[in-house]
Amino acid sequence: MKQLTLSRGFSLSGKGLHTGLEMTVTFLPAPAGHGYRICRTDLEGRPVLEALAENVIDTTRGTVLGNGEFRCSTVEHALSALYSAGVDNVLIEVNGPEFPILDGSAEPYVTNLRKVGLTAQDMEKKCLEVREPMEVRDDETGSTVSVLPAKDFRLTVTIDFNSELLPMQTASLSSMKDFAREIASARTFVFVRDIQPLLNLGLIKGGDLENAIVIYETETSQENMDKLCQLTGVGHYDATELGYMQYKPLVWENEPARHKLLDLIGDLSLVGMPIKGHIVATKPGHTINNIFARKLRKLI
Repeated sequence: MKQLTLSRGFSLSGKGLHTGLEMTVTFLPAPAGHGYRICRTDLEGRPVLEALAENVIDTTRGTVLGNGEFRCSTVEHALSALYSAGVDNVLIEVNGPEFPILDGSAEPYVTNLRKVGLTAQDMEKKCLEVREPMEVRDDETGSTVSVLPAKDFRLTVTIDFNSELLPMQTASLSSMKDFAREIASARTFVFVRDIQPLLNLGLIKGGDLENAIVIYETETSQENMDKLCQLTGVGHYDATELGYMQYKPLVWENEPARHKLLDLIGDLSLVGMPIKGHIVATKPGHTINNIFARKLRKLI
């Protein structure tokens, strides 16, 4: 199989999830052997960083690539779309410290990749073929990510937040050809109880019901709810009504599990080449995903 790049470039604009600032990200064709690289066009010298697991510097509510002054977050949704489409080489330009959150899924990227199309290049595609099982485990959280030998790339993900509103869920993907239909539209999600701590960390300033599923399961006072609604730009919400706060209905009953699978693909794209193996993850998150990606990098 030949390596693939974009037939032509495309751009997307919107607010950043964490900064709340208007961001534009542009995807451009790149030569064979280039891989995924990100350019911060707003910084002096337009520095470029390879999108590889060892360049991840933070995994708090997203995957952050960085080196020195260079920092770029919320990359996982775009990388998931690129990786699932089979793109090997792309230069990504962004005019700020994060990609726009858009609707909280990978669907806008998938739609544009279909529009511009892909071009085969004069270099063979290299793959990482897993020949024996591997696993990483976090005993404190109960999270595990493992891989089993397989002829292609497939994933099975189970999430468990010990929540009555969000019960244990499983999602799987046996072929990347089904990513656009089965996974791409799954949106990111957050519990109301986590919003204030994230705001205190200076995160999710651009979060709202247009780009995330918000799960409200532990009743708070109306005063606290009003403050959170004001901070996140949400209209009045009755603090006695537990449930899912969202403008758009769930695409699938297990949409949160599908989004975690989407995130996992994006984080594993940082291995730097296609993987032949069956990934099995329980309670995955960006931190353990990155640890696992780094372990796979060592095999290369």
